[in-house]
Amino acid sequence: MTRAALITVLGIGFVFGVLCAVDPQLDLDLAALAFDTTRHLFVVNAQPWVQHTRTAARVLIALLALPAFVAIALKLIGPHRRMLIEARAALFLIATLALGPGVLTNLVLKDHWGRPRPIDVQQFGGDYRFVPWWDPRGSCPNNCSFVAGEPSGAFWTLAPAALAPPPVQVAAYGAALAFGIGLGAFRMAAGAHFFSDVAFAGVLIYLVIFIAHGLIYRWPATRLDEKALEDRLGRFGEWLSGLAGRLASRWKKAS
Repeated sequence: MTRAALITVLGIGFVFGVLCAVDPQLDLDLAALAFDTTRHLFVVNAQPWVQHTRTAARVLIALLALPAFVAIALKLIGPHRRMLIEARAALFLIATLALGPGVLTNLVLKDHWGRPRPIDVQQFGGDYRFVPWWDPRGSCPNNCSFVAGEPSGAFWTLAPAALAPPPVQVAAYGAALAFGIGLGAFRMAAGAHFFSDVAFAGVLIYLVIFIAHGLIYRWPATRLDEKALEDRLGRFGEWLSGLAGRLASRWKKAS
């Protein structure tokens, strides 16, 4: 999570954003590479392994996030136990997953930015008018094309990569980028997203991760103390335990 990496990502986003804004046909041309004009369909969608591939990607993302959720849950259940993983790491992984793919991608953009998917636009046999990435006034009612949802989850794997030990961190970043780009290309080939949808998914998720990492780990004004955070979680777990006990006692008296 360096400033040089941030500048590189912003530069990539700027270049791709300008290219697809000045020449929106670029998105259509790239989508057309996967469209079979003879059968009038995106060929990948006709393959039986498509759903298995999507499921495998979701499972991998869930497995990477699972230790954070388990660590928090165990700390709340047993407030005096040591955390399974570092408290800051658990918070960082959960926060970036929730705010990036969860809130920004699926709640804010995909349900309010009415860009139709390639499979739904008139150029590929659909009913909707194509709109460039910067125009939210498309006809798609919800779960739209901008930005790419599943690739957002795949690019989120940059968050656990940021926590990898230095000897393997470069490899972890490379694997995360390959996962995001690969799943993005797969969804483009299925007619589910345009190139700009995938590119901006990567840029925006990286920005969420960069800011969260700065707030939790790097920036002196906001970075969290590990012991203090773990103690707060322990106290919250004790409060929950006490609340559960009081509710159980009242229920027994009422019954």
